[in-house]
Amino acid sequence: MKKAGFWTKDWFFALALSLVLFALSLTGARNFFGSLETKAYDWGVVATSKPPSDKVAVIAIDDTSIANIGRWPWPRDVHAAMIDKLAGAKASAIGSTVFFFEPQIDPGLQYINKLIEVYNKKAAATEAAAAAAAAPADAKAGVAPAKPAMTAAPGNDLAQFGAVLAEAEDALNTDRRLAESIQKAGNVILPLYFPATLDPPLSKPDKPLPEYVTKNAVSGAGQGSGEFTYADAGGGYPIEEVGKVAAAIGHLSQIPDDDGGSRHEITVIDYFGQQYPSFAMQVAAKSLNLGAKDIKVNVGESVSLGNLRIATDQRGMMLPYFYKRVGDRPAIPEDSFFDVISGKIPADKYKGKVVLIGATAAGVGSQQVTPIDNLAPVQTMAHTVSSILQQQFFRTPTWGFAASLLVFVLIAVYLIAVLPKLRAGPAAVVTLVILVALLGTHFGLMMGPGIWVKLMLPATLLVLGHLLLTTKRFLMTERGKEQADAAGAESNRMLGLAFQQQGQLDMAFDKFRKCPVDEQLLENIYSLALDFERRRQFNKAEAAFAFINQNDPKFKDVAERMNRAKVMSETIILGGSSAARSTAATMVMSGSGEKPMLGRYQVQKELGKGAMGVVYLGKDPKIGREVAIKTMALAAEFEGDELQEAKDRFFREAESAGKLDHPNIVRIFDAGEEHDLAFIAMEFLKGKDLVDNTKVPNLLPFDEMCDVMIKVAEALNHAHEQGVFHRDIKPANIMYDRDSHTPKVADFGIARVTDSSKTKTGMVLGTPSYMSPEQLAGKKIDGRSDLFSLGVTFYQMACGRLPFQGESMTQLMFAIANEEAPDILEYNPSLPSWVKEFIEQALAKDFEQRFQNGKEFATAIRTYRAMG
Repeated sequence: MKKAGFWTKDWFFALALSLVLFALSLTGARNFFGSLETKAYDWGVVATSKPPSDKVAVIAIDDTSIANIGRWPWPRDVHAAMIDKLAGAKASAIGSTVFFFEPQIDPGLQYINKLIEVYNKKAAATEAAAAAAAAPADAKAGVAPAKPAMTAAPGNDLAQFGAVLAEAEDALNTDRRLAESIQKAGNVILPLYFPATLDPPLSKPDKPLPEYVTKNAVSGAGQGSGEFTYADAGGGYPIEEVGKVAAAIGHLSQIPDDDGGSRHEITVIDYFGQQYPSFAMQVAAKSLNLGAKDIKVNVGESVSLGNLRIATDQRGMMLPYFYKRVGDRPAIPEDSFFDVISGKIPADKYKGKVVLIGATAAGVGSQQVTPIDNLAPVQTMAHTVSSILQQQFFRTPTWGFAASLLVFVLIAVYLIAVLPKLRAGPAAVVTLVILVALLGTHFGLMMGPGIWVKLMLPATLLVLGHLLLTTKRFLMTERGKEQADAAGAESNRMLGLAFQQQGQLDMAFDKFRKCPVDEQLLENIYSLALDFERRRQFNKAEAAFAFINQNDPKFKDVAERMNRAKVMSETIILGGSSAARSTAATMVMSGSGEKPMLGRYQVQKELGKGAMGVVYLGKDPKIGREVAIKTMALAAEFEGDELQEAKDRFFREAESAGKLDHPNIVRIFDAGEEHDLAFIAMEFLKGKDLVDNTKVPNLLPFDEMCDVMIKVAEALNHAHEQGVFHRDIKPANIMYDRDSHTPKVADFGIARVTDSSKTKTGMVLGTPSYMSPEQLAGKKIDGRSDLFSLGVTFYQMACGRLPFQGESMTQLMFAIANEEAPDILEYNPSLPSWVKEFIEQALAKDFEQRFQNGKEFATAIRTYRAMG
C-alpha cells in the first residue's frame, strides 16, 4: 500500500491551520477576530464590580425637561440659570457638553440694536443743539463758556426710552447672559470638537485657533514610545464671548471601535502640533484645582494629572471603567434638568461635586454602545471622569502583544505535537482545561489588576483546531468503525441532542441517523419529529417518523403520526411573513379532494403577503360570497400569556372594526382562529392599494387625489365617532377602485394588535414614516393621530415624496417630532398655493393645532378647492 503523504498528517494539518489563522488575523478577518476580543473585553468589564466616585453627578436634558422647558435648542439664558444655581451651590466643577459653536441671536435683538443706533444719534444731536443754544448767553456775559452738563436729552422721555432699550438689549442678549454666568462661576468647562483620525492630516486649517482655545493646549508633551491620535481640520469651538470666560475647554473627539462601540477615551489629541486634553481630563483637572498646564503626556504609556497617572495605549487612549446599574437606577446619579432648575431638587445636593450637563432625550443625541449598556454621551463622560478621579481603568500593557503571540505559539505546538498523540477522551479533557485556563487568565487579569491581554485568537485556534482535527481523524481513520464505535455513537447522540436543544433540528436529525438504532435512539428521533410538527415542518416530521417506522413499525403511534404528517405536508399552504419569522399556516382539509378550509371559508388562492401573515381569496360555500381572508400567525410572535393577550386583543379589535358601517371602510364579516392562526374575513375588493400612486409619474390627478382624501377623511371621522382608531393610515392600507372612484380604508385595529409587543428582533411593528409625534413617543393617541398620518399620505400623493426622512430610525423620529415638513411646492410647483397652508395644519406637531376630526379635514379641502 502506498504510504500517505506528509500533508495528510495531523501535525501538518495543525501547522497549516495555525499559519492560516494567524495570517487571517492580520489581514482579511482582522475585524472578525477584533470583534471577538472586544466581546471578551465587554464580558470582562461586566464581570468586574467597583463603585463609582460619589463626587460625580449628571444633570440630564431629558424628555421631561424638553416637554416642560420647550423645544431644543433652548435659549442660552436657561443654561445660564442652571450654571448660576450650581455655582451658588459651590459645585467643584461644572462640565457642559452642550455645543455653543454659533451665536444665538434672537430676531428681536437685531431690531433693538438698530433702535439703539437711532437713539444714540438722536441723543447726540440733542446734546449738540443744547450746547449751541447755551454758547451765545455765555459770550454775552463775558465769561468763558463752561463744559455743558448732560441734560435729560430733550426732557425725560428720551432718557426713559433709552433705559428701556438698554433693558431690552440686556434681556435678549442671551450669549452675554451665559458668558456672565460662566465668568461668575469660574469653574465651567466647555467642549470643542475635532474630526479624529489615526493618520496625520494632509490638509492645513484655513485659520489658526483663537487664543482662548490655544491656551488650553498641554505643554511639554513627551513623544514616548507611541503616536498621537490626530485631529483634522474642521469641527468647532465655543464662540469667543463664551469661550474666553470658560475655566477650560476640552475636546469631545472620538474614534469608534470596529463594531461601532465606545470603549476608548482619547486623553490628548494632536491638532497640527498642538495637543489638547479631552473634556473629561479637563473636568477632572478642574475638580482638583488643576489646569491644562498640569497635564503631562507620555504618548504610548500614560497621561499624568497632578498626582494621578492614567495608563494609555500606543495612541494615547485610555480604557475607562464602566460602572454597572444599581437595580433600575444608573450607577452615577442622574437628575432631570427641569427638576433641578425648577427647584424640585435642591441645588445644594451638588455641593463639592463634579456636575456634568448633557442631553439624554430621544432625538437630541445619539446613544453610544458601551460594554455595559447603551448610554448617552454625557453618561459615558460621567463614567470616564469617575474612572480618572478614582484611578479605575483598564490598560493594555506594552508586553500584551508579545504575551498573546507567545500563547498562540504554545497552542499551535499543542495542536501540532501533543493533540495528535492523544485519544479522543483525554484530548477533550486537556483541550477543555487549556480553554478554561485561557478564559480564566483573561477574566482574572481584568478583574484583578485591570489588564487586558488579548487571548481570544489563541482560544479560537484551540477550539477550532481541536474540532477540525477531531473531525479529520474521524473522517479519515475511523469511518469504517462508525457503527461499532460506541464512543463515536454516543458523541453523535449528544451532538444531536445539543443541536435539538438549540433549535437546529436538521443537524440534530443528521447526527441521530449516524447512531446505531436502539430503543433510546428511536425515542430521541420521536421527540425530534414532534419538534418538527410544532414548527409546522410536516414534510420533515414525516421523514423522521418514517425512519422510526422503517426500524420499528410498532413503536408507539408512529404509523398514525407518519400518515398524518404526510397529509398535512401535502395540504399545507405556506403563510408568508418576513424571513425573520417565517411560519406555516395550516389549512385543514374538509375531505379528500376538497379545497383547504379556514373556518367556514374555502381558500381559493393566495392574494399576497403582509407583515404578519398571508391574505387569501376565500369563498363562503353557504352563500357563495367571495371574501378576502387576512391571516395573522400570532403564535409565531407571542408566547404564553402574551399569546392569549394578543388573541383577546385581536378579537376585540375585529369586533370593533366589524361595527363600522361606512361606504369607504372595508367591511368585516367574520373573525376566527384555526390551528393557532387568527384570521379575519372581510369584503373582497377589486381595486388595489395606493402605493403605486405615491411615485412620479404615477401620481393621481390632483382633483382626483383630493376626492380620495375627502372620502377617507370622512370614513375616519365615522370610525373615530365610534371610538375606533386605525393607528396605521398609509397608502398601503387604502384600497382604491378607479373605475368607481371609491377608496376604502382597510386593516382597522390591526396595528393595535401588533404594536403592543415587540418582535423577536426587538423592532416595533408599524410604519414610522407615517406616525404622528405622539404615536412615536408612545403616548396615548386619538383620532388626530390618524389625521396626521392622512396628512403625510396627502403630502406624498401630491408630490411623490415623504415629508419626513432620515438615514436612520433615530433621525427619522427626530425629524417627525421636531422638524417642519419641507415646502411641498418646491417638489411640485404645479400644486395650488393653498396646499402649503393646508399641509402646515395637517402636520402640526401639536395635535391641538391640527384638524380636530375627519370632517374638518374634508371640509378644509372642499373650502380651499372652492376658493381656487
